[in-house]
Amino acid sequence: MDAMLSSFESMVKSASDWVAFALDAPSSRAVVFGVPIRGHLLVEGLLLVVILFLLSQKSYKPPKRPLTKKEIDELCDEWVPEPLIPAITEEMKYEPPVLESAAGTHTIINGKEVVNFTSANYLGLVGDEKLQDSCTKALEKYGVGSCGPRGFYGTIDVHLDCEARIAKFLGTSDSILYSYGLSTMFSTIPAFCKKGDVVVVDEGVHWGIQNGLHLSRSTIIYFKHNDMKSLQSILENATHDNKRAKKLRRYIVVESVYQNSGQIAPLDEIIRLKEKYRFRVILDESNSIGVLGSTGRGLTEHCKVPIEKVDIVTAAMGHALATEGGFCTGSARVIDHQRLSSSGYVFSASLPPYLASVAITAVNVLEENPNLITKLKENIVTLHKGLSDVEGLEIASDPQSPIVFLRLKKSLGSFKAELQVLEDIANHVLKEYSIFIATSKRSTADKCKLPAGIRFYVSAAHTESDLAKACESLKKATAFVLAGQ
Repeated sequence: MDAMLSSFESMVKSASDWVAFALDAPSSRAVVFGVPIRGHLLVEGLLLVVILFLLSQKSYKPPKRPLTKKEIDELCDEWVPEPLIPAITEEMKYEPPVLESAAGTHTIINGKEVVNFTSANYLGLVGDEKLQDSCTKALEKYGVGSCGPRGFYGTIDVHLDCEARIAKFLGTSDSILYSYGLSTMFSTIPAFCKKGDVVVVDEGVHWGIQNGLHLSRSTIIYFKHNDMKSLQSILENATHDNKRAKKLRRYIVVESVYQNSGQIAPLDEIIRLKEKYRFRVILDESNSIGVLGSTGRGLTEHCKVPIEKVDIVTAAMGHALATEGGFCTGSARVIDHQRLSSSGYVFSASLPPYLASVAITAVNVLEENPNLITKLKENIVTLHKGLSDVEGLEIASDPQSPIVFLRLKKSLGSFKAELQVLEDIANHVLKEYSIFIATSKRSTADKCKLPAGIRFYVSAAHTESDLAKACESLKKATAFVLAGQ
């Protein structure tokens, strides 16, 4: 290395005379190895040699001697690894109440019976005898699990029967079952929305939709919650004088009943904007199937919109249908595409047969007993009216929504502070009055920006005394907690 440096120094020293000559007489020529060269070429050549020399050097020079065992031990003792997970906070240590019985309208918590308003058991079918009999027969015939994805010997006749029953009930060409309600949106959105596509989404959608959008890698644009003027403005900006956007796939993604606010989407207006700006609509009907419409067929029936005008309809079956899994329904082309390209369908073990059997029975019960929907709507009106004058709280949900959503009238400036107050109210109601309610607590992955609130999930199986007790208890608990603030 020393010899190389010495050689390079002598080369630079000898070359400096040539540079000086070139600068003094730029129009003259220098002679290198018998070849005449102009001055600027000589300078450029010299710079090239210097650059090549510097690039050839190692950026890191190893120590001349190896580290001793003591030095290695000292370095290891000083090393502090990055934590695998964030530090555990007091908030993370909170343990939610644990149910000790079925999640019906009345349940057991810590050995005490409470009135349950935390389960989306809209039709009161949890514990229904017909559903239990259907489940028992399916268990005896098929066993517990399917032990394989649908495309790899996991398809059982009851899956096909369930898909056909749902499609017939909703008036669509076909439907497809998923093993888990939340994975329905995880998988359906990425199956259609790809990188570069434009997806316009309500800012209040739940985390399952958010995750599906993230997996799609599409261009996501959020509009203000349930604000059709905001939606129209974004659709217009996304398409106006944008030739490239007109060639991309474009979608509008909304919920029928928003889990984070209890608001109902104005589907008729959304369809009008969809047709005007040539977008497709993906609608999540998880909280509206069995609830909205005169026969419980969801938001399309509620808004009197033909279901074929909605391109893709999804729903979780763990709410009104009192089972598990989810489905997507629509045209045969939409469904067939998912059977080959939807990750949750292709790679997950299929829905356990007894759950598919229960779903069929639940749809039959719903169709045979329209009085369940009537009773549910009456309970919604009763609870909505009873909670309309709670001091310090206001109802943010739609009067026809099965989710009665209350939030603080006076904002505290942060979601965390508001949630803490609402948690105190919910805990006080549970402890003192045996009313079990839920707050809109969200995971760190949830990007929803809507205010925190208290959710009441109304059921057709709630009695008048249940509803009256809930209203009076919340008023007393809210007054007690807010008085101590």
